[in-house]
Amino acid sequence: MSASAPYCQYLPAKERSFFMHMPIDPATIAIRAHNVTLSLGTRDAPVEILTGVDLVMLRGESIAILGASGSGKSSLMAVLCGLERASGGDVHIGGVDFGALDEDALARARRGRIGIVLQSFHLLPTMTALENVAVPLELAGDVDAFARAADELRAVGLGHRLDHYPAQLSGGEQQRVAIARAVAPRPTILFADEPTGNLDATTGITIMDLLFDRQRAAGATLVIITHDPSLAERCGRIVEMRDGQIVSDRTA
Repeated sequence: MSASAPYCQYLPAKERSFFMHMPIDPATIAIRAHNVTLSLGTRDAPVEILTGVDLVMLRGESIAILGASGSGKSSLMAVLCGLERASGGDVHIGGVDFGALDEDALARARRGRIGIVLQSFHLLPTMTALENVAVPLELAGDVDAFARAADELRAVGLGHRLDHYPAQLSGGEQQRVAIARAVAPRPTILFADEPTGNLDATTGITIMDLLFDRQRAAGATLVIITHDPSLAERCGRIVEMRDGQIVSDRTA
């Protein structure tokens, strides 16, 4: 019997199929979602977005959540990040029960645990690249926020763009700033939602190389939300979704 078997016997079947032959320590679990559901709309006419998702992600893994538009992959990310509250089930992030927290407590729990890179960059247009990266550090009370922000921008190749505003940067440079901002607080989990969706193919490859590099440097779990199978294959594991459910979970 593998070292993981005693723990796996308590996992749902979809989780057991992936972990049964792996040594696993519960302390290494970054994310655990059990029977997660999400319904939107009215009580009389609910729209089922997620329907009983079971998922375990380990610390340091790189995982692609793959699916077509409308499959529920971005909604699952929102629930796992604590940006959307699940309608049912349990979500534990780094051992913290996100379902038991109010909005203020969720914001505090995300800080330092979760970094997010979005397709549309979402930089603050009136702030420089340096200021954009320093903001989350300042909110966390880091007295060296600007020095750390500058170091992270240099790490993504933007040491010469510290004082530039988003409108003065290319799409690829803006995504580099977004990566630096997400990684600077040293999160244990890094989410990237279609991180190359607004970039040309060549720039997209460069950005993904950078994202994996920064993930390894931080030792973080990387979760990439994508519809692109070729991008998903770059991850160590691929979780495929369809109609709000996980339909496959395999190593890449």
